[in-house]
Amino acid sequence: MARRWAKLLVRKFEAMQHSRWLRPFTRYIGHPALWSLNRRSVALAVAAGMIGGLIPGPFQMLTAGGLAMLLRCNFPIALVVTLYSNPITIVPLYLLAYKLGTSVSPAHKVQPLTAPPDFDWLHLWDSTVALAHWALNLGTPLFVGVPLLALLLALVGYAVTRLGWSLHLRLEWRSRKQARRLRELSRTDSR
Repeated sequence: MARRWAKLLVRKFEAMQHSRWLRPFTRYIGHPALWSLNRRSVALAVAAGMIGGLIPGPFQMLTAGGLAMLLRCNFPIALVVTLYSNPITIVPLYLLAYKLGTSVSPAHKVQPLTAPPDFDWLHLWDSTVALAHWALNLGTPLFVGVPLLALLLALVGYAVTRLGWSLHLRLEWRSRKQARRLRELSRTDSR
């Protein structure tokens, strides 16, 4: 199921490469490694997407795409993985990063937590600026915690993807082996 979805996603992005808007970047995003679906490529793409997902503002996909090009891993999967952080999840993620930052850097004076500003979709720029000011007021623990959380999420995402891929392969091999045994048994029974 996931593999079929990923192949469909790759085909759509391959078709988008011929878009006149993406044509100037084809030299960069046309590398075959950026579109391959193998264990290493997908795991690194998940890690790149996890790192890019915690970048504030509209730079999430740019960061994930840049990391995908640098690491030569699956480009579309890196972009899609950044969607784990969205207006609903970003505040809990940043609060977790803040808690992680305070546990790592307890020497700095901890600012009391205040409620984040309301996000108004009609005034996107003003809401983003207000959210950035709110984050800046949280100080050093947040700026230590965000990269640390991004690194932890990337490591966990990489490991879970590699382990999940290996588990899937083992289950596939086991089912093929059982199917082969059943075919052999049915052949010997029919004789």
